[in-house]
Amino acid sequence: MFLRAFARPLLAKVKETTGIVGLDVVPNAREVLINLYTKTLKEIKAVPEDEGYRKAVESFTQHRLKVCQEEEDWEMIEKRLGCGQVEELIEEAQDELKLVGKMIEWDPWGVPDDYECEVIENDAPIPKHIPQHRPPSLPAEFYKTLEALPSGPKTDAPVV
Repeated sequence: MFLRAFARPLLAKVKETTGIVGLDVVPNAREVLINLYTKTLKEIKAVPEDEGYRKAVESFTQHRLKVCQEEEDWEMIEKRLGCGQVEELIEEAQDELKLVGKMIEWDPWGVPDDYECEVIENDAPIPKHIPQHRPPSLPAEFYKTLEALPSGPKTDAPVV
């Protein structure tokens, strides 16, 4: 037991380079990731529960945190997550943590229900050098097919 506790770090594979210019090796990447993911999960609680952003961040952060807690080896963390090297994951986690703070500051979900934004219409002609991407009109067959479709309630009858 004593030998295992002290020999494991010595026998662990050491990453010498990330192979990415400007991205240094983080020797304790697992601990750094666990710390960042824990902070992110704590910070995201300030976002309303029903917001899609919070649900998405909580979902992938909890998954990544779980993998980091289950795996001791950085290679296994990289393999199981499949999202790049642990050093890249650290950068992503740092960026996400900063974004959570900014989202809380910006409060995009705090728009009142009765808020009306002003729509400004500009009737100025579009310059000829700017392409106009207007889809062509649909063929008449499309409308005939659409009208032929039943508009009643759908049944779960098997198709034979």
